[in-house]
Amino acid sequence: MGYRIVVAGATGNVGREMLNILAEREFPIDEIAVLASARSQGDEVEFGETGKKLKVQNIEHFDPTGWDMALFAIGSDGSKTYAPKFAAAGCTVIDNASLYRMDPDVPLIVPEVNPEAIDGYKARNIIANPNCSTAQMVVALKPLHDAAKIKRVVVATYQSVSGAGKAGMDELFTQSRNIFVGDTAEPEKFTKQIAFNVIPHIDSFLEDGSTKEEWKMVVETKKILDPKIKVTATCVRVPVFVGHSEAINIEFEDELSAEQAQKILREAPGVMLVDKRENGGYVTPVECVGEYATYVSRVRDDPTVDNGLSLWCVSDNLRKGAALNAVQIAELLGRRHLQKAA
Repeated sequence: MGYRIVVAGATGNVGREMLNILAEREFPIDEIAVLASARSQGDEVEFGETGKKLKVQNIEHFDPTGWDMALFAIGSDGSKTYAPKFAAAGCTVIDNASLYRMDPDVPLIVPEVNPEAIDGYKARNIIANPNCSTAQMVVALKPLHDAAKIKRVVVATYQSVSGAGKAGMDELFTQSRNIFVGDTAEPEKFTKQIAFNVIPHIDSFLEDGSTKEEWKMVVETKKILDPKIKVTATCVRVPVFVGHSEAINIEFEDELSAEQAQKILREAPGVMLVDKRENGGYVTPVECVGEYATYVSRVRDDPTVDNGLSLWCVSDNLRKGAALNAVQIAELLGRRHLQKAA
C-alpha cells in the first residue's frame, strides 16, 4: 500500500525535478496528481524515466481531500493561497517556498540534520523546505557541530542561475550567445549582466544592507541547527546553470583539526568528501549536477582564529537544495507518522 501524492508546480524546474526524484527513489505511490496554473492545464509532464506521462490539472479546481501529501513548488503567493486549503483537507503540504519557514508552528526540515523536528507538523499540517543555500550548508555543518560545537559561521555563496528559475537560465544562455556574436546583453531577470559576471545581490535588500537571501541563511540555520550559532552571509549570483557553491569559514568552541573534520565528514549522512590536495582534487558545480550528495572539499585549518576551519561545499540546488530535500521529507513523514507503505 502506497501514498496518494500531489506535485504542485509540476511544469517548473523544481516540480519536474520532484517527479524525477520520486521516480528514481521508487517512492511508494498508489496515485499521483500533477498540478499547475490554468495556462498549463492539459499539458503533459514525464514521470522521471518511467515512460509514464502525467496530465497537468488546474490547481484552482483540484480537491485535495483524500490525498496524503502535496509537494509544493509554486512560490510564496501560491502557497499562501493553497497550502492552508490542502492542509485543512488532511493533505500534508511540504512547501518549497519561503512563506512558512520561520513560522514557529511549521517544522523546517533537513532530514539528515533535524529529523525529530518533523513531529510538530500536525500543528499546521505544513512542513517547510529550507532555502537551497541553507540546505546544503547545514548538511555539512551538522556533523561538525555535533563534534565541536559551532560558535560562528562566515559564508560566501556562489549561486547558480537556476535558483532564479527558468527565466534566470534563459537569461544566462541568451546573454552569453549575444556577447559571442556582438549583440547587446541587457539584463531582464537580473539587476546586472550575468553572463561573464557575478552579482552580489540575491532577493531584495533589507534596511541593514543585507539581502533577504542572506537573512534566510542566517535565520534558517539557527532554526534548523542551533539558535546560538552566529551566521553572516554574502550571497552572490554567478554564471553557472546548475549547482550552488559555498566558501564556509567556521569557528568552534572546542578544538577540531582539519584531519578530524575530514574523518567526520567522510562518515556523515548526505555528505560526500572529495578532498585531495592536488589539481582537480575537489568538486565543482559541473560534477554535482544530477547527484544527491552535498560535496565537501578544501577542508583546512584557519590559523587566524582559535578552533577555526575553512571548507568548500557544492550541491545541485535543484536537488538537495529543493526537490530532493522535499522528497526526503516525504519519506521521513511516511516512516515516522503516516506509515502506509509496506
